[in-house]
Amino acid sequence: MQLIALLLTEKNISSAVKHALRAIGKREKNNAQRRDRFLENDLKGRTTCRGRGLLLVMASIAVYWVLLLFTLGLSRLREYYADRHSASVVDDGPRKLSEGLAKIVSKTGRIRSSQSREAFTFSSFKTLFISDPDKAERDATEIAEYSSNLSDHVLVEHLLKRKVTTADRIMELLSTHPNITKRLRTLQALRG
Repeated sequence: MQLIALLLTEKNISSAVKHALRAIGKREKNNAQRRDRFLENDLKGRTTCRGRGLLLVMASIAVYWVLLLFTLGLSRLREYYADRHSASVVDDGPRKLSEGLAKIVSKTGRIRSSQSREAFTFSSFKTLFISDPDKAERDATEIAEYSSNLSDHVLVEHLLKRKVTTADRIMELLSTHPNITKRLRTLQALRG
């Protein structure tokens, strides 16, 4: 032990300590650089993953809306085909179907306004109605303003005179049923 102490002079000890501290410092610096690179890569990976997840969510929403619009369009097309078939099967079918649809729109609106809104919030059942229950109240209010005791033919004529606005066209895109005015005009075209 004394031999080691003699060999290690104060100068030797000082330089050994400096050397050890430099080695420790270099090791710490290398470890810190590795840790920083790891964290940087990890964050890049997470950001990329989040970006991909967000992109997937946005794509899913877009596909949902496209398919929804497609399904609603098919539902409206089915209504037109059903009207065309019904008009061809029954004698004087276009007139009778037009009058029936006008009455249904009128009555559906009255029922809807007298019932609570919660009773008609079942959107999955809208395709089972003959006229769109969401628009029936507005149509019935418009018809009621004209006259409450209209004959069937006058009721149809009144609905045929209505102008289809841009708002009506947009609402029709989000509806399961065609606009009543367009539907009646299609039936009138079959008539003549």
